[in-house]
Amino acid sequence: MKTYKLNAEPRTVLGKKSAKALRSESKIPVVLNGGKIVDLPYSGTLREGEKVVEIGNNRGVITTDLAVSADAVRKLVYTPEIFAIELELNGETRMAVLKDLQFHPVKDTILHIDLLEVFPEKPVTIEVPVKLEGHAEGVKAGGKLTLSMKKLKVRAPYTAIPERLVVNVDSLGLGKTLQVGDLHFEGLELVNNKNAVVCAVQLTRAARGAAAAAAAAK
Repeated sequence: MKTYKLNAEPRTVLGKKSAKALRSESKIPVVLNGGKIVDLPYSGTLREGEKVVEIGNNRGVITTDLAVSADAVRKLVYTPEIFAIELELNGETRMAVLKDLQFHPVKDTILHIDLLEVFPEKPVTIEVPVKLEGHAEGVKAGGKLTLSMKKLKVRAPYTAIPERLVVNVDSLGLGKTLQVGDLHFEGLELVNNKNAVVCAVQLTRAARGAAAAAAAAK
């Protein structure tokens, strides 16, 4: 994946009123998830912006509340590309990926961002864009190539996840489909339903007519 540098500042005053004040300054509230799992009650030292969220069984996870500039995330959010985020916070770099976004229902502005902290040795699940390459046999026969799944969910360490998944369709015949279970990418696990159709060559009216004419000529 490409990397995207993003500066953030810790957020210590929380709540709806504080979030509204941030947005009025063209900033966006952010939560960095995926931190260290700790035993409760936690007796360690928390850095500015950090808090412990209980996850059950007397355990908790450290999350970090942040604020970022709305302008700084435009090219991160409004793009089909995926990025590993180099998050600059308090003089240190922490790696993350985009987990979730919350938009205003009318204005379509970003209200909140969830990031997931990532580590080189720990697998994460990310949606990766699909790119079709090649010239399908079925298209040569008059069919129409369609892409049903523009992204696939991939599980792997973030350092192994590509910018896109390239699917070759040269051998895809007329009326045939490629399903998730038909695909394999070295070092990556596809977590979508194996029977889900990724792409297909559909029969067009012209193709049906040509097939019928060929059958009648025999």
